[in-house]
Amino acid sequence: MSDYIKNSLTLTGSVALGTGVMIGAGIFALLGQVAELSGTWFPYIFILGAIISAFSAYSYIKVSNTYPSAGGIAMILKKAYGKTTITASASLLMALSMVINESLVARTFGSYTLQLFTVENKTLWIPILGVALLIVAFIINISGNKLIGKSSQFMSFIKIVGIIIFALGALWVVGFSLDGLIPKTADNVDYSTTSYIGALALSILAYKGFTTITNSGGEITNPKKNVGRSIIISLLICTVVYFLVAFAVNSSLTISEIIKAKDYSLAEAAKPAFGDFGLYFTVGIAIVATISGVIASIFAVSRMTAMLTNMDLIPHSHFGMSGRIQKHMLVYTVVVAIILTVFFDLSRIASMGAIFYLVMDMIIHWGVYKHLRREVNANGIIILSALILDFIVLSAFLWIKVKSDILVLIVSASVMLLVFMGEKWFIKRTKE
Repeated sequence: MSDYIKNSLTLTGSVALGTGVMIGAGIFALLGQVAELSGTWFPYIFILGAIISAFSAYSYIKVSNTYPSAGGIAMILKKAYGKTTITASASLLMALSMVINESLVARTFGSYTLQLFTVENKTLWIPILGVALLIVAFIINISGNKLIGKSSQFMSFIKIVGIIIFALGALWVVGFSLDGLIPKTADNVDYSTTSYIGALALSILAYKGFTTITNSGGEITNPKKNVGRSIIISLLICTVVYFLVAFAVNSSLTISEIIKAKDYSLAEAAKPAFGDFGLYFTVGIAIVATISGVIASIFAVSRMTAMLTNMDLIPHSHFGMSGRIQKHMLVYTVVVAIILTVFFDLSRIASMGAIFYLVMDMIIHWGVYKHLRREVNANGIIILSALILDFIVLSAFLWIKVKSDILVLIVSASVMLLVFMGEKWFIKRTKE
């Protein structure tokens, strides 16, 4: 693995990076869960999620245009709050949400791979396959394989083309009927406003991969223009892909069928459309998407946490290991991801990821609004709109979890409390 190299990432490469991370988790892992909370309206939830994500992206783009840096999110927070507990804690929450994303994708890999086999105890094999993927991704990253960077664009292209073929094929089988574009009111009587907004929280998680581009700002060619362009293009591509796939699945399966197969809904939707061939094709694309997503995410998290260590924002111990800090961070990242993969199911992993990300996102917006908006020439109304939208979505999502899965809230709150308390102690100690 190389250090940061200025101007080493083209516009196309940075778009591939963003879409690769987003599509790896979003479409395969979250579509069924979004449908469970929003019924036949779920294709449009992805469009609303893209709009909210675009508001959020504004803060990141404005700061990155003024201060392009490989520090990304940590740089934005430090510019806004200085070397404080808030900066360190919010940066660590972002890193944790990325690790959670790895676990989400790892379990998705297990869920889809098992569709090719007749296995009785799937609850055992899904985490086993997920852990195996994480270990393989760790070995590839630790080996410093130069093919990783070169293959990312190709794998992103394969994923996007494959998913579009699936969507168009599924729509062709049902005769490109537009009936699915207009959700039936009778099918949505059991869904509250809170439930729809909660679905938005998960859809936003499907787009958060654009922050990977921000974290690579110092490596992108002509960053003052191309960071923003990369984020916008990535969001547009993913919005089109997500909506096409959601519309295709909505046209092929009933909501009850989608919910029943929510962890592998695309594979289930391929059966009536294409039979066994469609199943193999869809599972194959899912495997490519999840493998490439985990490899890229582990690399990104290890670099981000290594930078936080170098900035004296998080503590670090070698535990007897030799080599650079980033290699140590690879070990810690994969260990945490494995623990989450073993002990939490897809729904709980996604919920924790959404909570951590939205909290961090709100801290970013407030910091940019209060401390940086004039410096980076940002529109305060847009920033406040992003902050308010995040708050509404997070509040609704928390309310859903209060009623349906209080354990997720207890674990999330406990982790955030430990992060803030631990960082407060560490920052105080380093200043002394």
